[in-house]
Amino acid sequence: MMKILGHQGKIAAVAFGVLFSTAVFAGNEDRAGQAGASHLLINPWARSSSWGGANSANQRGLEGQFMNVAGLAFTSKTEILFANTQWLAGSGISINAFGLAQRLGKSAGVLGLTITSMSFGDIPITTTQNPEGTGAYYSPRFLNIGVSYAKSFSDKIHGGITLRVINESIANVSASGICLDAGVQYQTSIGKGELKKDNFVFGIALKNIGPKLRYNGDGLSSGAILPTGAELTVDQRSSDFEMPALLNIGVMYRGRFTKDHVVSTAFNFTTNSFTRDQFMLGLEYSWKDIIMLRGGYTFEKGIFSGDRSALNTNLYTAFTGPSAGGSE
Repeated sequence: MMKILGHQGKIAAVAFGVLFSTAVFAGNEDRAGQAGASHLLINPWARSSSWGGANSANQRGLEGQFMNVAGLAFTSKTEILFANTQWLAGSGISINAFGLAQRLGKSAGVLGLTITSMSFGDIPITTTQNPEGTGAYYSPRFLNIGVSYAKSFSDKIHGGITLRVINESIANVSASGICLDAGVQYQTSIGKGELKKDNFVFGIALKNIGPKLRYNGDGLSSGAILPTGAELTVDQRSSDFEMPALLNIGVMYRGRFTKDHVVSTAFNFTTNSFTRDQFMLGLEYSWKDIIMLRGGYTFEKGIFSGDRSALNTNLYTAFTGPSAGGSE
């Protein structure tokens, strides 16, 4: 029986308890469509995307800021990343992400910064008088900036937290807000010998916890002329919308056949507050930690059914189905 003793174990126990207790308040599919800021659900990093979301337990380095910020604690010195994604090829949607992580000291932890921007290209402005377009365009943009801190409490327990600032702008209206991510990872050995060292990893991460957002701006104002000839400006109020809060619970097992050949299997369960829960399964083959081949699959209840009700509007989307990739 494995035991976690001392101050570090207490810290981990409290962290796990807080994260698990939050799951009690998770929503259900009846709340589908009540959350916005869905760009927070898109992984901007190419390498970790090939897992299909399955590797929340063992995602390490700067890319861990998306799946499980605890993985940021494994940054050894300085890490810089840039990624460009053509989202849904042919749609004109692009995602640019920049990240920087810096270890503060041998035991002081790691500080990380990520900036992610999502643009939708130029969209023609149409009106009831000009349904074919006025000749003018608007360009929606989504931006989120995350500042993270992660630390290894021991060689087994790692934790981290991210504060994220969000801005969404569409023509002359915008919404801004903040949200919080937190995560922990625990690794241990199943079996004996060097090839079995730290071959089992468990992780849990809470994401996108924050207050409601609301759009504001001149775009919600309209002018009218009263029968008396007086001019009147009417300001409309948009409805609030929630953050897409979720909880990731993942495990991973590394099968080391030799020192150079490793096959890792990962599983992740995502409980979403505003849509159906998801199950992810991933597989990775690594040769000398130089070349990796990965594949993943995301399953969601009802994804293959013919039901096109409001609760199933996310069928056959980029968030579900197979994914694959390689890196070196």
